[in-house]
Amino acid sequence: MEVDAAIQGQKHNILKKLNICLSKKALIILFNCLLLTIGQIGGPLLVRIYFLNGGKRKWLTSWLLTAGFPCLILPISISYAKTRAKLSASKFLVTPRLFVASAILGCLLGIDSYLYTFGMSYLPVSVSSLLGSSQLAFTSIFAYFVVKHKFTHYSINAVVLMTFGSVVLGLHMNGDRPSGESNANYTLGFFMTLAGAALHGFIMPALEFAFKKAEVVVTFDLVLQVQFLVSMFATMFCTIPMIINKDFQAIPKEAAEFELGPMKYYMILGVAAMALQCMMIGSIGVIFSTSSLFGGILTSLLVPVQQILAVICLTESFSGEKGMALAMCLWGFASYFYGQYKVNQKQPDVRQDQPEHEEV
Repeated sequence: MEVDAAIQGQKHNILKKLNICLSKKALIILFNCLLLTIGQIGGPLLVRIYFLNGGKRKWLTSWLLTAGFPCLILPISISYAKTRAKLSASKFLVTPRLFVASAILGCLLGIDSYLYTFGMSYLPVSVSSLLGSSQLAFTSIFAYFVVKHKFTHYSINAVVLMTFGSVVLGLHMNGDRPSGESNANYTLGFFMTLAGAALHGFIMPALEFAFKKAEVVVTFDLVLQVQFLVSMFATMFCTIPMIINKDFQAIPKEAAEFELGPMKYYMILGVAAMALQCMMIGSIGVIFSTSSLFGGILTSLLVPVQQILAVICLTESFSGEKGMALAMCLWGFASYFYGQYKVNQKQPDVRQDQPEHEEV
């Protein structure tokens, strides 16, 4: 009886600790999703406002995506202060292999930032957000090859639908071109945004792959340091063309000529930098706490919100073609989400059957 009571007590303690861990993980996921949502919605709107009111510096807005990385020094310092008493604690958790991966991914992120920014300078937010949502299709494809995520007929259906959504927008691009925008610039912005979505679709599973091959325990502290490195290298990458183009020297002049005034110019750039950094932190945090595919799903889910805010805040039109593309995007998202739900339903059954098989 005493042995049974002790076993029951141990089981109770294990379940209690498991519930606490699950609760902490749920809070981390929720927090990262919130950061990603704030950045994904606010960042593109502010960047578009910058371009609509006289802003012309594409590398500057690309630089803003990751220029807020020094704010990560505070949480990294706090995290280190809590663990420095342990003998095993290390100031720098990133391995040489992970450092190289962070440098490469940072440079790719810098290129991706420019592709997206170039597109946003010529396209309405309602169009660029729909094109950007196609990254879920690219993420699914690259995740299959890079981190061996399995394809299902649900995910294939989502890829096809989102591809058709982009095709619909491409076939009717002339009808949504902003006044004063040349057809060549609009077309180039269209394909640059699509290329940005494809590159981002590669970066997300590549980052997940880097964590899997890190040869160290992936902790929240390690993720913070990787975030810092990736953002730092992306910022350095964007800084070089900014120096060549003399963008830093041009900021005061551009602020003086900004249609909304110098004060709002600096305010828009500052808030955009904070919002985009939130998107960066949230994106990498979501990959760490869930997967790259879930990050792609969440990004696609935010597209309708971006559409509504673009129509309200920027008075953009919402044509039938956009409605059809949005419907395809949501249909693809629903298909993919349902497929993941079916897969997750099967996993508990497999785990329950596993002990019985081992006992036999």
